[in-house]
Amino acid sequence: QVQLVESGGGLVQAGGSLRLSCADSGRTISTSAMGWFRQAPGKERECVAAMSWSGASTYYADSVKGRFTISRNNAKNTVYLQMNSLKPEDTAVYYCAARNSIVPKTTGEYDYWGPGTQVTVSS
Repeated sequence: QVQLVESGGGLVQAGGSLRLSCADSGRTISTSAMGWFRQAPGKERECVAAMSWSGASTYYADSVKGRFTISRNNAKNTVYLQMNSLKPEDTAVYYCAARNSIVPKTTGEYDYWGPGTQVTVSS
């Protein structure tokens, strides 16, 4: 049973940083591709970052390139999203997701989702 739980969200001023964590307490994610998604009110869910099982392949949305970094520690069954230089438009609920595949996707083709964590960036 996969159980993903995000943490690390909160309120931060523009220009600040947050690090989100996604822990899987139910099984190992070492062979799973992982993704971070976000959804702002009134907007569609979008993939902001994704990573292959090994970490060798990564994807970033253009809007976060150079500011966000996805990483993983398979020994800890945890995936991270380091978010720097945050902007008010980064405000959203952030979700982590896992696939039963080593190949990441930028669409919502993930098998397991966490409940989400709120990130609010004030101007």
